[in-house]
Amino acid sequence: MSKKNIDKLLIFALGGVGEIGKNMYCVQYANDIVVIDSGLKFPEEDMLGIDIVIPDIGYLTENRDKVRGIIITHGHEDHIGGLPYVLKHLNVPVYGTKLTLGLIEAKLKEANLLGETKRMLINSESVLNLGTITASFFKTNHSIPDSVGVALDTPEGVVVHTGDFKFDQTPVNEQYADLHRMAEIGKKGVLALLSDSTNAERPGYTGSEKSVGVEIEEVFRKAKQRVIIATFASNIHRVQQVFDAAAATNRKVTVIGRSMVNVVSIASELGYLHIPDGMLIEPEEVNKLAADRVVILSTGSQGEPMSALTRMARSTHRKVDILPGDTVIIAATPIPGNERYVGRTVDELFRIGANVIYGPGSVTGVHVSGHGSQEELKLMLNLMKPKYFIPIHGEYRMLRQHGLLAESVGINREDIFICDIGDTVEVQNGVARKGSKVQSGNILIDGLGVGDVGNIVLRDRKLLSQDGILVVVVTLSKQDGKILSGPDIISRGFVYVRESEGLLEEANRIVTNTLTKLMNENVNEWASLKTNVKDALGRFLYEQTRRRPMILPIIMEV
Repeated sequence: MSKKNIDKLLIFALGGVGEIGKNMYCVQYANDIVVIDSGLKFPEEDMLGIDIVIPDIGYLTENRDKVRGIIITHGHEDHIGGLPYVLKHLNVPVYGTKLTLGLIEAKLKEANLLGETKRMLINSESVLNLGTITASFFKTNHSIPDSVGVALDTPEGVVVHTGDFKFDQTPVNEQYADLHRMAEIGKKGVLALLSDSTNAERPGYTGSEKSVGVEIEEVFRKAKQRVIIATFASNIHRVQQVFDAAAATNRKVTVIGRSMVNVVSIASELGYLHIPDGMLIEPEEVNKLAADRVVILSTGSQGEPMSALTRMARSTHRKVDILPGDTVIIAATPIPGNERYVGRTVDELFRIGANVIYGPGSVTGVHVSGHGSQEELKLMLNLMKPKYFIPIHGEYRMLRQHGLLAESVGINREDIFICDIGDTVEVQNGVARKGSKVQSGNILIDGLGVGDVGNIVLRDRKLLSQDGILVVVVTLSKQDGKILSGPDIISRGFVYVRESEGLLEEANRIVTNTLTKLMNENVNEWASLKTNVKDALGRFLYEQTRRRPMILPIIMEV
């Protein structure tokens, strides 16, 4: 009779399920935790003033002695962007391929963490011993070179994390997905597959990146003036094709936007980007060349308000203006939530008189996704043949659709786990079930503050943004409680003072009457005074304006 295993395998996400971005997945067996990816996401519209959002790593910091390392599948921001914040609390080794580590090192240098972070170079042949867990890797295709999937061999069985992937049969850099290795892993047996769901709603196959290069070159040939092309900085395959098209059409290239400049510099230094000698020019040189001999490679494909393309569209960029007749290519699909920003930038560009090529890649031909569509997701499922399936990367509807695809290729519905952040899948003696939740959620980054802005602060910001603030300043006598000065009412974002003198005079009178009444009743506790002033003034202002500004009474005694 075989002895039953008392330890459990836990699989859970601290980010990246039921949402786009901030990917972070954890596999734990006994006293060993392996983390895969450490990303960020950009704030939603109601997160006023927030710069970025990272996963809550409270569970990992509580179990810091068990964390054996962080494996990074590839160098996109939603997979590496959280590292500088996470590594301040978890000083553990980081494992990544050559380009991935190059991009990570630039971030760590900025955060003054380079010297104290152990960075370990891996490739598709590497094998890591991480306590009771052994990690191996396989090559995948994505929109950035050096992408890998991860196979974690645990005492319960093999857990495979695909990373972001597609099956591109004609990759730009000739880095083919290693189907033989994937099939080999599947043949040996996969306990659980965690697979990218980003394009689970899209039928068919995702187009090859090579087809984009042909379209870009054609646009370059037809353009009679300068070409401005905006894409994701880390889409190095796309960037390479811009340089290739520029070479074929005898154009010079200038690079604009901090992240684009950084990535081009790192990728060319490491040999992942090949730029002909003399092709790169400084932004200041653009106006010295004939307009039909210039390409401007820029950030801003998502319409970000401070990005290079948006500033050029508004004629507020310090070095480059877009002129009537210039051709602008937006070679990216808007991330869900960014459509309005992109639309606004496109409007500005048309207003200038530019020719703008934008919209779905299937229409324009200047963009293809880096993620596999339904037929590719089915292929991954058939290669791996997992016992259990956990869809990852994407919003809830995408995870659900990926679950249906898994059913269509023969995986039992009860063996498919659609999880939320913090949900655990618990495996013991080969049997999987939903386990208890672990601490999870969002940590909001505002400037240098990490996690010091929570729901209450956001609620206050939302209130301030909607109806403004009124500050009421009153000075009372300590001896007899009489008003010595004030009330002075300061309005910000509520009403324009010069046009609302009558309203504010009446508000002043209400505050004076309220305080006088309370003093006559011997109510002199500050908390009571403030509450009564807020209530009385709040009722009056709502009756007059149907607005609820934040009211901040400041009462002083002398």
